[in-house]
Amino acid sequence: MSLPISIELYPGVLPAGDARVAELASRLAPLSPAFVSVTDGAGGISRAAGLALMDALAAQGYAVAPHLSAAGLDRESAAERLAEFAARGVKTLFALRGDTPSGMGERGDFRYASDLVRFVREYWENAHGGRPELLVAAYPEVHPQAKNAHADLAALRAKQDAGATGAVTQYFYNVDAYRHFVDAARAAGVTLPIVPGLLPLTRPSMARLAELRGVEMPRWMRRTLDACGGDAAALSDFGHEVGVRLVTQLIDAGAPGVHVFAPGLAELAMAGRILADVGHAPQRAA
Repeated sequence: MSLPISIELYPGVLPAGDARVAELASRLAPLSPAFVSVTDGAGGISRAAGLALMDALAAQGYAVAPHLSAAGLDRESAAERLAEFAARGVKTLFALRGDTPSGMGERGDFRYASDLVRFVREYWENAHGGRPELLVAAYPEVHPQAKNAHADLAALRAKQDAGATGAVTQYFYNVDAYRHFVDAARAAGVTLPIVPGLLPLTRPSMARLAELRGVEMPRWMRRTLDACGGDAAALSDFGHEVGVRLVTQLIDAGAPGVHVFAPGLAELAMAGRILADVGHAPQRAA
């Protein structure tokens, strides 16, 4: 069974000039992603590092979808970033609200992600003709800063109305949350494809990470992670088991694809195992 796959990488996964380019390419190859997204300065990583990773991926033949975050961004800087993307032949990008950088009181010229989406659409149409695929974030378990689920859905609808063409969700470990969210989004007038996010379990610390990000991890899953402790083989087997369960359920739920979050090479390797074992046969984008 074939399902479109996309991968999200962080600039720090490949320091500039690192010989790990070949290793990264070998991890990506079995997944045959439709595109690889590159986050926007996560963890203080520089803009130059993000562009270097984009260029390394493009040189390997991968379509790249960079992130553009609204936090602290003004219109002039946004236009500069978009010009960099356009010069690299980017056809898909993420327009995100992002987190306000530490010590910065103002959020810049874009208060909401929908404001940035509208700016990107209008800039691209005026400067380059047409528009890129504009992807935005969605939250099956509600954005931590949203007043409530209704307000969160209204924000997603606003991003659609501003010009978004698709949504990718925060990762989750309860497929029922995704099913319910898609149904609620449709009832709220959201027609965008809603691609679920997947973070493969590769470290015990991911239970704490999920808590910090407002992601519900079932009690049995947290306890099993704790029980794995420093047993790398047990952790690998459990991460594989959970991933196969999630992807199988997502296929059954009619998900339009899967977006894999890969903070490091371990998550790419795990994703490859998971997808192979659900019988997924991805096709490399032309």
